[in-house]
Amino acid sequence: MSDVGEKGYTTSDDGSGSLPAETFERPKGFRGVYEHPITQVAMVGFVCFMCPGLFNALSGMGGGGQVDAKDADNGNVALYSTFSVMSFFSGTINNKIGALRTLQIGTLGYSLYIGSLLALNIHPGAGAFTVAAGAVLGVCAGLLWTAQGSLMLAYPTEGDKAKFIAIFWAIFNLGGVLGSAIGFGLNFHNKAGNVTNGTYTGFLVLTLIGACIPFFMTSPKKVIRTDGTRLTIHANPSWKVELMGLYIALKTDPMILLLFPMFFASNWFYAWQFNDFNGALFDIRTRSLNSMVYWSAQVVGSLIMALVLDRKSLSRRTRAFIGWFIVLVMVFVVHGWALHYVREYDRNSPIVLDQSLRIDFSDKQYIGRVFLYIFFGLLDAMWQTTVYWMMGAMSNDPNKLAYFIGYYKAIQSAGSVGSWRADAVGVPMVNLFASEWALCAAGLLFALPMIYLRVRPTTGLDEEVLARMDDDGHIQPTEVVAAKLEDEKAVA
Repeated sequence: MSDVGEKGYTTSDDGSGSLPAETFERPKGFRGVYEHPITQVAMVGFVCFMCPGLFNALSGMGGGGQVDAKDADNGNVALYSTFSVMSFFSGTINNKIGALRTLQIGTLGYSLYIGSLLALNIHPGAGAFTVAAGAVLGVCAGLLWTAQGSLMLAYPTEGDKAKFIAIFWAIFNLGGVLGSAIGFGLNFHNKAGNVTNGTYTGFLVLTLIGACIPFFMTSPKKVIRTDGTRLTIHANPSWKVELMGLYIALKTDPMILLLFPMFFASNWFYAWQFNDFNGALFDIRTRSLNSMVYWSAQVVGSLIMALVLDRKSLSRRTRAFIGWFIVLVMVFVVHGWALHYVREYDRNSPIVLDQSLRIDFSDKQYIGRVFLYIFFGLLDAMWQTTVYWMMGAMSNDPNKLAYFIGYYKAIQSAGSVGSWRADAVGVPMVNLFASEWALCAAGLLFALPMIYLRVRPTTGLDEEVLARMDDDGHIQPTEVVAAKLEDEKAVA
């Protein structure tokens, strides 16, 4: 016997079930393809392809493509400061105004920021504009990534979450690949040390195109999952109840706190990788090439983790432990390898101070370093995919997932503020590298008990507290919700 719960859940007598309460026939023809959850997640991917993907392409070149990384560093500090604050509340905003509207607003800051870098290229004294644009982008990015994460994790069934993450991650990072390829082509003969105005202009146009894509996406309420269940989103009638949900999500599922160290480390490594490795050692065309292979490796890394984390022949807990172990091994292999190069230079080394001494892709010493950069890209994708999958293993409720993604991006951005600021003030490169390694190891160590205690074969209604919260913010018992819905069905 099973009881019907809200939001597509059923609960068995032991309270552990999570089968869909009601299934719907999927539409046929063009509408069936257009409203398919994979299509919609792919469209989210193309939004991020055009906006954050191209932003990443510039960041991956080191210093946002500038000779002196200081202005870009300060812009990133402003960006991730506002990003961190905004993300904490973005789940509430997402649940109140809807994921699509949140996504639409979130795309707007990327064009402004890239425009500020173009202005900096034309007027070297425009650093204040870059900082201000970074602060605006942080607000927008907090909204965009929360909407993206909630849709990406809510559309798939439990057994396909890693696949959907990989589809998104692959499309998103192809934006970085394309942007870097454009930068490589436009800067192939550039000896100036910073990217050309044409590069920034091209990126600016593409981000404006990306901002239009959310207006063509279908409403999440029309999307039917591959198992026939409909995505049901409950919008609370007041901001007060939504803010209560932000607190209740944390209070009733405190195991999410054990993922906070992984969240914090998840963008910390960018400052060292982009500025103190790629930006410090290579000329501008090689930096563009490195950025291209870095983001290409991200596509491969996400697909590898999808094969592991969605393997149907293994239990969800077993997959979680295997994924954790793979990431752990990658952290120590990649950083152990990087240590060989870290010892060779610092901020006052000739290669860092003199552009003419930078490594070109035609030089012999390039091969080992570019392969290390590829493995950093693999590790980044494996890390992010695993974090997203772990959150998806904790809930199927889009409202709860929006709060979780908000926590993730808030803590992640706080880490970014620390690393970019440390780089801006000239913390020794080896110290920044050591902190990156230590934070990654600590993040995995804290996540291990969460996997053991919280990841279960399936997610039941009894665990979905927000799915049982009424319009006044009161959490109803599972059996009360089930009985109420049964009565409503009988009347209908």
